[in-house]
Amino acid sequence: MRFTVDDAPVELVPENLVIAGWTGRDEAAIRHHIDELAALGVTPPSATPLFYRVSAALLTTASRIEVVGTATSGEVEPMILQASGQRWLGLGSDHTDRELEAYSVAASKQVCAKPCAPALWQWETVADRLDDLRLESWIEEGGVWVPYQDGTLAAIRPLADLIDGSDLGQLSSGAPAAMMCGTFGAKGGVRPAARFRMRLSDSVLGREITHEYETVALPVIA
Repeated sequence: MRFTVDDAPVELVPENLVIAGWTGRDEAAIRHHIDELAALGVTPPSATPLFYRVSAALLTTASRIEVVGTATSGEVEPMILQASGQRWLGLGSDHTDRELEAYSVAASKQVCAKPCAPALWQWETVADRLDDLRLESWIEEGGVWVPYQDGTLAAIRPLADLIDGSDLGQLSSGAPAAMMCGTFGAKGGVRPAARFRMRLSDSVLGREITHEYETVALPVIA
């Protein structure tokens, strides 16, 4: 995969991909996300947070992904990439099959591609103020972009704690690894959307990472 860091190209081929779930720092926020997914039939987690291993080949910077059926949607998340002793922060979407999620969260995370932005920030440039970074997402409904998620990383467990809890450092000791670090509740509830737009903002340095993608729904053949 080709990324850019300060406009310089960086070639990375992640060999491990971790999806961190239920990572809210506020217990009430975690409960809200559990409840909104429970409304879709999703079984509550056995513990929080949880770390799901999925195929690294799912990670993509493409602007279009293919999914089965129309019951899928994205979730904006901070994304960590590590390789050869270096670490970067990026932006990703844990795109998930919501119907399959009611049967198995782990399986639902494996069947969808994980879109991410092609731009990364050096970890050292944000490590001391991660909580101030803002995540936003929008979905297209009826031809209009509708605000879907909005919050700062202060709503998510400290990323350093997630790295330790997931053994991400150990995973990447011999090969590049990536982790999506969780999200927060959706305005109006979790729901399918064919187009998804997301942004990570750094107000101190006046910069942002953005990405937009659409889904192509393949027919469900029984």
